[in-house]
Amino acid sequence: MSTGSLPPVPLRLALWAGVAYFCCMALAHFFGLKYPILFVYYDVPFYAYQDKIISFAVVAYACLFANAALHRSGVPAAIVALGVTVLGLSAVNVSDALGSVLDGRSTLAYWIQTGLIAAYFAVLLGLYAAGERASRNPQ
Repeated sequence: MSTGSLPPVPLRLALWAGVAYFCCMALAHFFGLKYPILFVYYDVPFYAYQDKIISFAVVAYACLFANAALHRSGVPAAIVALGVTVLGLSAVNVSDALGSVLDGRSTLAYWIQTGLIAAYFAVLLGLYAAGERASRNPQ
């Protein structure tokens, strides 16, 4: 793939969907709107200042994904960042720290959300791989 070109359209659309998702997540964290999907750990104790920090960090994801949507060479970094996020969320889901604030409640809701993010990761990885194959075997 040439480094300055746009990603294939399906991958580009999937990346722009990520930009929209991360922008919504940033807004939810900034304003303390604890909705599942936008706020993975929506029902645990939190400090508002922490969520403001998370909102700024999530803007970095939006920028990373926007860059990847505009520059094919940025796609691997976005995919790696999302993969690390899935691993990090998984580690939190099994952590004693999370268990200590759940008072015996299930982590199923967090695993579902982590699974959805993992599915998005898999879609991006598949679309990227398909684009790589297509660029090596032009028809």
